[in-house]
Amino acid sequence: MPDAPAPRGTPRERARAELMHDLLAAARARLAEDGAAGLSLRAVARDLRLASSAVYRYVPSRDALLTLLVSESYDAVGRVCEDAAAASRAAGHVPARRWLEVARAVRAWALADRHAYELIYGTPLPGYVAPRDTVAPAMRVWAVLVDVLVDAAADGSLRPTGPDFDPTGVVTPDVHAFGAERGGWGGTQEPTTLRAGVRSLTLFSTLLGAVSAELFGHLRGVHEDAARAFDVTVATAAAGVGLQVDLVDAWAGQDVTGRPTGPA
Repeated sequence: MPDAPAPRGTPRERARAELMHDLLAAARARLAEDGAAGLSLRAVARDLRLASSAVYRYVPSRDALLTLLVSESYDAVGRVCEDAAAASRAAGHVPARRWLEVARAVRAWALADRHAYELIYGTPLPGYVAPRDTVAPAMRVWAVLVDVLVDAAADGSLRPTGPDFDPTGVVTPDVHAFGAERGGWGGTQEPTTLRAGVRSLTLFSTLLGAVSAELFGHLRGVHEDAARAFDVTVATAAAGVGLQVDLVDAWAGQDVTGRPTGPA
């Protein structure tokens, strides 16, 4: 849970910030207990010992509260990805290894905060449509994946083994424009770079699929080592995209459970 806001501004502004912090904390607790479909502003107000009318002055509707939680969750996993990518880059890892470290970080975040993961990547809520202002937080994860591909293409390590295809019309112009903003493929119509943009879908879809399959119990009784099975899944998919992950190196110094070996 994010820390309470630092005291600044006028007394009224500080009080508002503190109440919003408490309101979101109560909403997260309700989300864990009742699920997104059961989230209620009245229940959140009761938990805070406030009148419903007081809460509605800060959040006008349940959907508005959901939007705040959705944006917060996207920002949380986005920070996780950015931090993992930065740490991997600082460690001198090649882009393919950076992909693995980012994927591992998302998995760890999801296992630690299942309700936040379910809110943004689980079953869509009937009747709720996330507004446009949730797009920027949602794209933080994809931006990290795009940067991995851009860097791999730049250093010559991007060697796709997946099928060749005509990239025309597969993804929207907005996707290619996003790639251009990240310094990647979007500024050219050359087929090789356009295919790289399309293949970013594979990284994103594989990441969510691998996490969801484990988190929602679809692999129960299948794998002996969940962490290593996850690594194999995301590394295998990445090979088709062109990122050759060295799992021997990634697993060096770990036992079969993924714990470090050697003296304590």
